[in-house]
Amino acid sequence: MASRSRDADWSREVHGVLREHGVRQVATVPDAGLTRLIELCATDPAMRLVTLTSEEEGIGLIAGAWLGGNRGALLMQSSGVGNCVNMLSLPTLCGVPLLMIVTMRGEWGEFNPWQVPMGRAVRPVLEAMGVKTYAVERAAEAGETVAAAAGLAFHGGLQAAVLITQRVLGAKRFGR
Repeated sequence: MASRSRDADWSREVHGVLREHGVRQVATVPDAGLTRLIELCATDPAMRLVTLTSEEEGIGLIAGAWLGGNRGALLMQSSGVGNCVNMLSLPTLCGVPLLMIVTMRGEWGEFNPWQVPMGRAVRPVLEAMGVKTYAVERAAEAGETVAAAAGLAFHGGLQAAVLITQRVLGAKRFGR
């Protein structure tokens, strides 16, 4: 499992990038892999953290933030991507910038076979919906990768997702 300090490092870098790009609203369905980043956003007075009941709500929230003059980011686990597919039409057709940070499951070291199908489908599903995807394989790449995706989203009016792989997060272990 990834160490707390390693997680804190990439989370702190990503939080800094979100601040630099003027992200004011952060929508999330809590996930263990995002815990530190969520904590940083929640305690940042320049950001408003909104906890969702389902990931697709976040796309509407981000679109509303954009229409109101604010930038937003959607944080979720890979299993939540499947909940967003239909709603991805909104930012694509309306030209709303969308930045997503997705913690991956169903990859390297996965113990739960139920996570594998969606983990395998995340990238092709997002790309089929017009979302540019960037994978982070090493913690040291997280900040620069989120910066690249944020630039594409916010300056190009496009949709981008950064996939934080299980090589960065460490494989979850339950039980033993």
